[in-house]
Amino acid sequence: MSKPRFAVLGAGSIGCHLGGHLVAAGHDVTFIGRSAAMDVLRERGLTLSTSIRPPVHLPPDRLNLATGPEGVAGADYVLVTVKTAGTEPAGKDLAPHLAPGAVVVSFQNGLHNPETLRAALPGHTVLAGMVPYNVVRSAPGTVHQGMPGRLMTEPDDTLLAAFSEAGVAIQARTDMAEVQHAKLLMNLNNAINALSGLPLRDELSHRAYRRCLALCQREALAAYRAAGVTPARLGPTAPNVMPYVLGLPDVLFRRVAAASLRIDAHARSSMWEDLRRGRPTEVDSLQGEIVALAVAHGRSAPANARLVALVHEAEAAARTWTGPELYAELRAAR
Repeated sequence: MSKPRFAVLGAGSIGCHLGGHLVAAGHDVTFIGRSAAMDVLRERGLTLSTSIRPPVHLPPDRLNLATGPEGVAGADYVLVTVKTAGTEPAGKDLAPHLAPGAVVVSFQNGLHNPETLRAALPGHTVLAGMVPYNVVRSAPGTVHQGMPGRLMTEPDDTLLAAFSEAGVAIQARTDMAEVQHAKLLMNLNNAINALSGLPLRDELSHRAYRRCLALCQREALAAYRAAGVTPARLGPTAPNVMPYVLGLPDVLFRRVAAASLRIDAHARSSMWEDLRRGRPTEVDSLQGEIVALAVAHGRSAPANARLVALVHEAEAAARTWTGPELYAELRAAR
């Protein structure tokens, strides 16, 4: 049986990571991204790195590169990794070029991207997916996975087999809505990490930054309860217990939540990378989602709302915050 063909729409850090592993396993993959990013891959190739295995380099002649949605033509699976703000236009762009029977997989942050793609692509199967770990561009043409984890998607045997063959841990889930709500709780740290200016491991080692995250998660959990949402348990700690664990003194946190610090020194949030590169962030799809959900159910989420404002300010003029400064700012907002 021939291997399925893939296309990656939005070939940034996550897209290159996913598509690169598939290429290394012998799959036909077309990477679709910004002209400047594709030029780098055309010149340097793509290197996949982690802190636990030797890097894998894919030379330019192994990469199929495109800059427009026509690059998905003939693909059996299209992995969508664009930012949430680009999902609706991406769906419209894809529609004329998808092969009959092509499956679209959303590996994006946020809660509503699969539904947005389904609305734009009637007649095509759209699967929800989730990437639980951090991937950042550590050098031109190099994407680095900074922590362990396994992909999660709605069930599809062919997709699961392709990633498993590529050495990428993946799990089928039938509760992806709950998984996405749980991932959003984790992603509320993206804004805090971006404003800290620190690697993730260093940021999470400081109680003041963790207390900022705990404030955001408590507001999110209250909004979830009001909306009748129960987030999935994705790790050793239940979501409703995590804010308490985050607030523990540093010594106790290191003992209780050692797995949370199994992050290498290079790992940073994608939002930090966006601020560094002068690009718009996804804060409206993360903290902003919590604010909107809270308001829709007669509640407020002031810490999350303040972080939305601070990140937008940082988009215009970069500034970093110490943990005590940021915690005081969020406490004042409440």
